[in-house]
This record gives sequence, C-alpha cells and structure tokens, in this order.
Amino acid sequence: MPPLLVEIKHLVKSYTRGDQKVPVLHDISLEINRGDFIALMGPSGSGKSTLLNLIAGIDKPDGGILTVDGEDITQLSEGELADWRASNIGFIFQFYNLMPVLTAFENVELPLQLTNLSRAERRQRVEMTLSLVGLADRMEHYPNELSGGQQQRVAIARAIVTDPTILVCDEPTGDLDKQSASDVLGMLKRLNEEMGKTIIMVTHDAHAAEAARRIVHLEKGELINDAATA
Repeated sequence: MPPLLVEIKHLVKSYTRGDQKVPVLHDISLEINRGDFIALMGPSGSGKSTLLNLIAGIDKPDGGILTVDGEDITQLSEGELADWRASNIGFIFQFYNLMPVLTAFENVELPLQLTNLSRAERRQRVEMTLSLVGLADRMEHYPNELSGGQQQRVAIARAIVTDPTILVCDEPTGDLDKQSASDVLGMLKRLNEEMGKTIIMVTHDAHAAEAARRIVHLEKGELINDAATA
C-alpha cells in the first residue's frame, strides 16, 4: 500500500461577497496516496477548484485538517506557505501562464531561479526536462511561436523541473484541440506511472478524467463519489 500523502478531514471553506457568507466546501474528508492520480470533477460552483487551491496552499480553509506529507499546511504563515509551495507544488493551468517575453528555456528555468543551483546545473536540469516533454528542439522559441499543445508541454516542464511532491492541474486540456489534449494527458499518465508523480487534476471532461486512477465527484461543495477508474 503506497504511503498516505494528503490527508483531509472535515474541511470547510466559504467566501464573503459583500455582507454575505457563501459556503463553498462542506465537511470534506479525503485521502490521497503518494503516486496517485486523481481527477476532481463536478459542475461549475461545485468547489473542485477551491479544493485544488487548498491542497496547493494557495488558499486556507475556514476549518478542518489538511496535511501534506505529514505537515499541517493550514498552520503555516503566508511566507511559510510561499516557501512550501515553491518546494512542493508544480502548477499546470488551462491557459499555460507562460511569460510571452521569455523563451521556452527561460520559462522553464524561472522556478529554478529561487534555488541554490548554479547556472550550469540549471541549464542541465532545464534541457533534460524539455527533452522529457519532447521539446528539445524548441528551447529558444517564444510562446507565440509554439502551438497550444507545445505551450502546455512547456508549462508541464516548468511544473516538474523542481521535482515537486504534487502536480496540481486546473483544466490542463481545456484550451487544447483533441489531439493536443490526448498528447498532454498521455504525458501526465507517463509522469504518474513512470516517474511516480502524484497528480491532482480538475477537469470538466469525462474523457480527460479517464486518464486518472481515481475520479472524485463534488457537487454543491460536498464529496458525493470517489471511485477508481476502470
């Protein structure tokens, strides 16, 4: 049995809009093992992106327990959370979030600027990671010179270059054509199966969710189903 990585108990989250308190997550309990690949699904407003942001340390819950690798991240200060995210979380977004004035190489190198690696060590790490995602021949290209699928692969390379504990993916195929989406999902599966990466992915797409090992359904802020994929 793989070791437990993420433990969530009775998690609660709401937001304030004007003078109204809007509940988003109600009493969520969930366990994620190291090396798991989970798809979070549910209609808009179900709380899946909020749950992803809480696990990634972008936001804090109102109540409950959320431990990652044995550390209760709800107790960290904002500065401590920023350091924790830099060391533990790789982010992949729907719209890539690449810097348009930087090449593919420079975009992937960005997270390494916060480390103690030398320039030569950073170059070696970036070249190896871009080769891993099949873009060794596109290192000096700018985002506007790449297709959507290639830009998302650069984003994946940027997310994994620091060797994070968890990859969090928010609709990673939402802006891609069918073939590019299939390529990206295949890459995520390989990262999970061959490199043991723990992946948590929000998606509306049932086909995309099939790439995961487990599908967790949320509805109106409640966890209504948690099942292994076929």
